[in-house]
Amino acid sequence: MDRKIDSPFWLEEDWESFGSGWEQLDKTFIAGIEAEGLEVEEAKLPCESCFKKPFDPELAKIEHTLNLVEVEFKSMRRDFFINEQNLELKPGDYVLVEALRGIDLGRVHLVGEKVHQKRNFLGIVGQLMRKVIRLANEEDLNKLKKNREDEVKAHYIFKQRVKAFNLEMKLIDVEYQFDRNRLTFYFTASGRVDFRAFVRDLAKIFKTRIELWQIGVRDEARKIGGIGSCGRALCCNTWLEKFNKVTLIHAKFQNLPLNPIKLSGQCGRLKCCLLFEMETYLEALKNFPPIDYEIQTERGIGKIEKFDIFKNYVYVHYGNDLWERYTLDEIKKIVPPEAFERNKEIFSNGLG
Repeated sequence: MDRKIDSPFWLEEDWESFGSGWEQLDKTFIAGIEAEGLEVEEAKLPCESCFKKPFDPELAKIEHTLNLVEVEFKSMRRDFFINEQNLELKPGDYVLVEALRGIDLGRVHLVGEKVHQKRNFLGIVGQLMRKVIRLANEEDLNKLKKNREDEVKAHYIFKQRVKAFNLEMKLIDVEYQFDRNRLTFYFTASGRVDFRAFVRDLAKIFKTRIELWQIGVRDEARKIGGIGSCGRALCCNTWLEKFNKVTLIHAKFQNLPLNPIKLSGQCGRLKCCLLFEMETYLEALKNFPPIDYEIQTERGIGKIEKFDIFKNYVYVHYGNDLWERYTLDEIKKIVPPEAFERNKEIFSNGLG
């Protein structure tokens, strides 16, 4: 018997069949189970589109006329809501909003035109949104404070039960939905974890709907936060909305030492900021000759191996640790225009 469930539960045989959806799960995936009344054998793997909010073409047409707000919850979890009642909201206000099941409480992060600009940037215009219910009052804030205190207790209980079940899981964060209809645990693990019995155990203890979210190391850094090597708060914990792929190629084109320690962030992965200036570098490199291009000068045959796009310098290596610095104008007299054109075409197409 097939049975629809709102929260997907992963079965062992489903992992391989999921296909391309695994890439999305590697970033962050939900593994929840209804606390009561669900037989594990009845759980079915949802399609990849189940992870996305449905697109509403009609809403896309009129979205720019809607009063939208972005609300931030615990650990920088953010979502967009419709301010249907046209409440006078400003960043920092606490509001009650509709949740998937029940009511949640968060703090207004963005209002006005900035919300529309951000949704357009994220490419989510037309996706369905829930509504803002009302401003939070003192009683609501006291309840939120109580939830935060109980999350600390839940954190301790979770770790104790992990030991009891002998599971390889590292708990990162705990979050109660405002109305306590849901309790979410965020964790990291080196591989798959079979926690079917574990989820049932937690449901009996906390008497609410339990969800487990396995997150990646970059999401872990986002939730925990910290100070980067630049001396500022982590970008992922303050303003960065999504993670893009970063490779050593990005560091190489910026003439950075390929030192994994210096290039890695607190998550252990390459720093996201390696992408921030790539567009500027790619645009500038269109005016330079190809890397590893051999030239003939008075010193002999050398190979172009390094650039300084800010001072328009080109560094040529002649072997035996002999280097010579030339200006870009000097190099243009040596390297044929065809080589510059090929390089310009390459960088016009980006790194892909």
